[in-house]
Amino acid sequence: MSVAATLSMSRGRLASRTGAAWMIFALLAVTPAVVTLAGDPYLTLTFSRILIFAIAAISLDLVMGYGGLVTLGHAANIGFGAYAVAVLSRHGITDLGLQMLGAIVLAGGFAAVTGAIALRTRAVYFIMITLAFGQMAYFFFVSLSAYGGDDGVALSGRSTIFGSALLESDVVFYYVALALLGLVYLFSLRLVSSRFGRVLTGTREDRLRMQAIGFRPFGYQLLGFAIASCIAAIAGVLLANQTEFVSPAYMSWHRSGELLVMVVLGGMGTLLGGVAGAIVVLLLEEGLSTFSSHWLLGLGVVLLAVVLFSPSGLAGLAQRLVGRGEREGRP
Repeated sequence: MSVAATLSMSRGRLASRTGAAWMIFALLAVTPAVVTLAGDPYLTLTFSRILIFAIAAISLDLVMGYGGLVTLGHAANIGFGAYAVAVLSRHGITDLGLQMLGAIVLAGGFAAVTGAIALRTRAVYFIMITLAFGQMAYFFFVSLSAYGGDDGVALSGRSTIFGSALLESDVVFYYVALALLGLVYLFSLRLVSSRFGRVLTGTREDRLRMQAIGFRPFGYQLLGFAIASCIAAIAGVLLANQTEFVSPAYMSWHRSGELLVMVVLGGMGTLLGGVAGAIVVLLLEEGLSTFSSHWLLGLGVVLLAVVLFSPSGLAGLAQRLVGRGEREGRP
């Protein structure tokens, strides 16, 4: 394939992804109005939860889809974000910005220490050591009886913004979560397009080659691991506010598995795939759980079908459909 054809294909993919992103965010922006017309306010909370997990899925896609680092301890960072809200609120600090800062510092510090150790391993050993660190964090908060231990702790209210209780409105909270999702998406898109992102992707493809041309992959992977952890902590801050409850269950390895399913289902290494995966998984959870408590069986069938017929996930499937449509429409 010629260079011109390759560049044309890349521009086409970028244009289709940008169009898909605009469409998804536009649909999410009008969701509260549609929910109001439908007369079911509960759906606003459901979609707020989707936005929160979309942020967490994007963060996992950064480290797994672009960095090639499969982790089963990622949900620990959601827990750090949630407990930052609980602990700081207990001590009178209710400002959302300060709580996010505390969550980022906590998750970033944990990621820097554990990542420096875990990144000395590869493949299944990396998965196991991140699982071990995640479970250590989980059991630490289970034993923290001052903050509810295994039972968790209820919050007295949502966080404030410059002293105002704006987040008490579910609609305002939804749009704050949507704005943060947009910022996280744009930041991640910029990050993976930068020199740092290209080195991270190159390390995923061939670590030895990156070392041979003068890069030191360890530092890039550690920084990527820490950035992804900080973003997941932001999702944790929002999750605590959405439920007004914090529990060690937020950081269990089951939650990490759910995030992994969202990214695989949506399409690894696409960012937008994480958003699509979160939407599909949580809507399936809401829909199927009304019929049976064994809704995970239905999710498993959907995941199996996507993996068999579109290994690159929903994002890859959409890309193929768009490409086929363009070829058929071409004279």
